[in-house]
Amino acid sequence: MIDIQLSQTAGSPIYKQIAEQVRQLVATNRIKPGEQLPTIRQLATSLHVNPGTVVRAYLELEQEQIVVTRRGSGTMVSARANDPRLMALHQSRLSNMVSSHIVEALSLGYSPQELEATFHIHLSRWREESKVLVDLSPPGGSKIGNLPAILVVASHDLALNILVSQFQERNRESDIRVAFAGSLGGLIALQEGRAHLAGIHLLDEETGEYNYPYVRHILPGREMAIVHLAYRIQGLMFAETNPRQIKGLEDLKRQDITFVNRQRGSGTRVLLDLELRRHGISSGDVRGYDRELDTHMAVATSIARGEADCGLGIEAAARACNLGFISLFRERYDLVMPVENYRSALLSPLMEIIGSSQFRNVVSGIAGYDTSQTGSTTFYQ
Repeated sequence: MIDIQLSQTAGSPIYKQIAEQVRQLVATNRIKPGEQLPTIRQLATSLHVNPGTVVRAYLELEQEQIVVTRRGSGTMVSARANDPRLMALHQSRLSNMVSSHIVEALSLGYSPQELEATFHIHLSRWREESKVLVDLSPPGGSKIGNLPAILVVASHDLALNILVSQFQERNRESDIRVAFAGSLGGLIALQEGRAHLAGIHLLDEETGEYNYPYVRHILPGREMAIVHLAYRIQGLMFAETNPRQIKGLEDLKRQDITFVNRQRGSGTRVLLDLELRRHGISSGDVRGYDRELDTHMAVATSIARGEADCGLGIEAAARACNLGFISLFRERYDLVMPVENYRSALLSPLMEIIGSSQFRNVVSGIAGYDTSQTGSTTFYQ
């Protein structure tokens, strides 16, 4: 039996509600072409309505060629989910739904920038919970129009997610692909010619400097551009009520605390290992050190599910998952690329977005981010 929910207080007649919900089920591919709908009697009984009401709904759908009724065979779906009429209906319903929530939030005093920032945070959390993966192809392997796809290999960051989203909104004929393979993975991808730019946040233990020492070491002699994306706060994330009474990194060696780690090569992992050495803590003393996840949001959702007691990550991920948070470090996140890429027509639209006030305002709306130097660029060889 198909899932239809009726409302006696809705403004539309019952038969209209039935027809509308069948359209949505077909548009979202939950009912496929060739599948048979319940008989008039079956649907009327399950919905506790008059059979004539179901007849009117089916007749309306048949007139739109969404269903077809054959004597002795019942009523079955004839339209496909990609039918232009259904696609338009599906998009219209989504647009109305989103618009309604936007108007409500604006009426409560939230700014458009706050709405966009919150949207991106929760979309990132949903993607993590749904295990959505992003495919990355070698440079030149994908083209939209006359330009190849922009290929980014980076450490996970929510500001980068927003940058990618704004690029896609403004440049619908272009393509951008991101692989979250860690900061070191990004620099190695640049070295091997497998990416156009890398997103990194790597603290050098000797100099206390972010990113530049690693770029000099891994990409020596190459003329590079380093574009500052944002400063962000890293710290310990844990359950909202802090049941384990976690106060700092020293608590990671307690055997009643289970940690969840980031993958090798990520800037957060490099930072953790450096700090463990400073505190005289062996990785073998940290319960859960060997469990690795690829993004801040993955760490946060793991803690929210109760799979671990704490992890190191950015404040924005903690807030998105309603976790407790102890601020420990302020770090810089930069985009690194060869100068010829920075000056290319391919990356020009991306650089324009980074320099825009719209981008800075949205990122500033995320907890734990500072955009005071966003867009500043350094060139060196």
